[in-house]
Amino acid sequence: MSDVILLTGATGLLGRYLLRDLTLRGARLAVLARGDRRDPPEARVESIMAGWEGALGRRLPRPHVLTGELTKSGLGLDAAALRWIGRHCAGAIHNAASLTFVGADRDGEPWQTNLNGTANLVDVCMAAGVRSFHHVSTAYVCGLRSDLVTEDEPLRAGPFRNDYEHSKAEAERLVRAAAFPGGVTVHRPAVIVGDSVTGYTSTYHGLYLYLQYMDRMRRLAARASAGRGAGRWVLPLRLDLTGDERRNLVPVDWVSAVIAEVVLRPELHGKTYHQTPTPPVTARQLEGAMEAYFNYTGVTFAGPGARSSGDLNAAEAAFYEYVSRYELYWASEPTFDATNTRTALPHLPCPPLDAALLARLIEFAVRDKWGRASRKVRPTAAASTP
Repeated sequence: MSDVILLTGATGLLGRYLLRDLTLRGARLAVLARGDRRDPPEARVESIMAGWEGALGRRLPRPHVLTGELTKSGLGLDAAALRWIGRHCAGAIHNAASLTFVGADRDGEPWQTNLNGTANLVDVCMAAGVRSFHHVSTAYVCGLRSDLVTEDEPLRAGPFRNDYEHSKAEAERLVRAAAFPGGVTVHRPAVIVGDSVTGYTSTYHGLYLYLQYMDRMRRLAARASAGRGAGRWVLPLRLDLTGDERRNLVPVDWVSAVIAEVVLRPELHGKTYHQTPTPPVTARQLEGAMEAYFNYTGVTFAGPGARSSGDLNAAEAAFYEYVSRYELYWASEPTFDATNTRTALPHLPCPPLDAALLARLIEFAVRDKWGRASRKVRPTAAASTP
């Protein structure tokens, strides 16, 4: 067996950064990938690697591409591909996941990918003799909590906000029960946002819905005031928050750098690592940064229950509809202890989500038209690994 690392989820946001960071650190990679409606898996991976080459200005070795499907038995691989894994792969990083929040039943997403897909990968890796297994979980396997969540406490049985959290918790439990000779390492990132240096992202969820709403309202205000200058505008929005609610947001480049270093340092294996901010940003801090960037006033923290105290105005009705998918995350989130991460990697502190970083996230999203640009914006040279 050689020292190749098998990576899943390589074409997603975090996966493409892991491709970059592990390759730059000299790791030999294989990726499990599937095609999409336009391109075969080899072309999708090649596009990502070529993009990083253009950003970094240097040639990068290519990973070995295995065409398969996580949700199929044996990963949908033929006998030759399974033998290849057995001969070459010493480790695995399971990064693929479905972000579907609510599934009709366990025969669909997110259960098919997050739980059944994980079981299929574990089975293949165990049969192939893979020694070490790294599982990219989520900090939100803790479920519906607002207290301190430590890295080493046992998984609880819930309750959970949605099927995504529940399926990821069951997948983590399954992985922990597997007897890999080199151990199981669990990585639990919080909510991942774009690159801390360039703002780059390839996906728009969570925080981006709030930012997109503000951008939309700014454009409407600009049209309404045509000919009267671009001064400060008013957004009459009551938030049913105190402003002290915690928001655990982490940039993708930092999460990738942490995972890559842990993966390549065997003495760090076998633990759980929260990739979470210390301290988290508050709702008031985020709102202040958005006010500064979009140049508006009028938003107030009216406290819990504010929505039920009277009729919503047009701006409020639009806002709460826009972000309804994340309503269960509206209340304060847990405080995540990250002692293992800080102790192992004191030289890699999490970049704070301050006004400057938020501005970079917004500026990239606007250039990318919130993911709808006909020609996708690629990472730039400034996005190189720390």
